[in-house]
Amino acid sequence: MTAEKKMLISMQLGNGYGAPTLAWRAPQVDPRNYTNLDAYVRYAQAAERGKFQFLFLPDFLSQSQRSDQDSPMLTMDPFITMAVIARETQKIGFVSTASTTFHEPYNLARQLKTLDVISGGRIGWNAITTSDEVSAANFGASIAGRDERYGRAQEVIQIVQALWGSWPEDAWIADQGSGVFADLTKIQPINLQGRYVASRGPLEVPPSRQGQPVVFHAGQSPHSLALAGRFANGVIGNTHSIADSIRQRTNVRRAAEQAGRNPDDVKYFAGISPTIAATKREALDRRGLFVEPQIHQQVGYLGMMLGVALSMTDLDRSLSEAELAAARVAPSDPRSATALGIAREGWSVRDILYHGVIDYHPAPVGPPQLTADHMQEWFDAGACDGFWLNPDVYEDGIDAFVDGVVPLLQQRGLFHLDYEGDTLREHLGVPYQYGMNDDTSTP
Repeated sequence: MTAEKKMLISMQLGNGYGAPTLAWRAPQVDPRNYTNLDAYVRYAQAAERGKFQFLFLPDFLSQSQRSDQDSPMLTMDPFITMAVIARETQKIGFVSTASTTFHEPYNLARQLKTLDVISGGRIGWNAITTSDEVSAANFGASIAGRDERYGRAQEVIQIVQALWGSWPEDAWIADQGSGVFADLTKIQPINLQGRYVASRGPLEVPPSRQGQPVVFHAGQSPHSLALAGRFANGVIGNTHSIADSIRQRTNVRRAAEQAGRNPDDVKYFAGISPTIAATKREALDRRGLFVEPQIHQQVGYLGMMLGVALSMTDLDRSLSEAELAAARVAPSDPRSATALGIAREGWSVRDILYHGVIDYHPAPVGPPQLTADHMQEWFDAGACDGFWLNPDVYEDGIDAFVDGVVPLLQQRGLFHLDYEGDTLREHLGVPYQYGMNDDTSTP
């Protein structure tokens, strides 16, 4: 990595509590925050104080609770949440997931561009497909094949971008003297018809300060890579090792090159789920609050990950020399290498699980330096352009990161000291765009 390049930091903002589905039970949390938009605003302002590039609002079109102990994993509606938070922040960007499978392009274009205008050009769209049959049932539909889903996705993105550009940048006159509000000779229908979707247009929303929202994507399948390479300026990743992250980022950059684009215009974000406290023991105990209610399930899974039979009676002992000798990394689970490494350090089975080894993302647990070191190692290795942070508890976990980790990254010259611009495109360092990409054909 060059010394001039700075890492990018975003943060997942899901449910008003934190990344674990049991974060709502943390003693410092108001359990009613799921519907408290003031709490979301407070968390967004804390992230903005840390100079984060954007907040990432995931979405899923069916019930996300897995048991009656779990909170929902998502906001009630990400677009409405973004609208509220955008009015209470000045710089930080927002990226929301919205499925191309069950949203029509005109509605998406209108809502996203309106959000972009009212936020001052700080909106991004994580354009994904939906493969969940339960979600499909909410729309009275069934899931189509992969080719059809991604064929529709390509058309939806193209039409959305065409609609975004259908109000030309010089069309708004607003001249009270002449009485001309807008030049209608320039604001014309797009009249795009594809195999799956169509729209006449135009869209009566003028350009934002960044032109139009930034397109993101998530996924590593060949279909996903083709879509990201063609349209995306950001990719939300899911990876557990530097080697795999390098592979995924390389795939994304190659896909951009194959689409005739500059690979530097597509930023790859790796997930990270830290638990930060003054000492390792304090951090482990903090994370253990979210592990303990489900530890009876996790201990058996840890045993499968390591190839060692484990039960609840083994929780407070370390693995024996014989067990460590027999343990192996499960090829089917990339988290198992981390679990085995922690086991070899001599931690008890309970503390191995407290390290977050079954979490969706790497989980540094300990003082701020541990998280800063993890981020620097990955960034210096070229494994990512930045990270999407999954705090354990928003209420105090964001501040712990902002006050503990961010200054370390800034001192090391890895993260910016302040915002260099006002829009999401400026935060990401990606080109201005208005309308469809020059290298994309109509549906």
